[in-house]
Amino acid sequence: MRVYLGSDHAGFELKASLIEWLRQAGHEAVDCGPADYHPDDDYPPYVMRAASAAVGDPGSLGIVIGGSGNGEQIAANKIRGVRAALAWSEETARLARLHNNANVLSLGARMYPVEDAVGFAKVFVQTDFSAEPRHIRRLDMIADYERTGEFPVPG
Repeated sequence: MRVYLGSDHAGFELKASLIEWLRQAGHEAVDCGPADYHPDDDYPPYVMRAASAAVGDPGSLGIVIGGSGNGEQIAANKIRGVRAALAWSEETARLARLHNNANVLSLGARMYPVEDAVGFAKVFVQTDFSAEPRHIRRLDMIADYERTGEFPVPG
């Protein structure tokens, strides 16, 4: 599996740990930056690049990392076709893939130990979308809105 990663200064060290784990697990990790630690950098260029690459490469995933993961999730979700989910437990990471077919995981490097974050990423990468009709229907509603700008009709 190819996984694109982007972070800011707060997520820089966690990104390195995730890249190491991904490579050891046999995945292709693509670092979308930053290449060096800069204490005042901004996350949008890096996380949006990672999210865009993930959605543009069918079958791949993305992981974006910041202090809380909130801003990174928001920025990633501005990319058409991205379904970025913020995880704070293995269960939220699993459900992001299983029910929502999330293609980008957002992590907060300051919110939990590195080992936990790597565990969330592991669950995210190893979980497949359930493809249950109710989940497909809901994702179709979101995609239709993204394409047309018209709100879904309640069913």
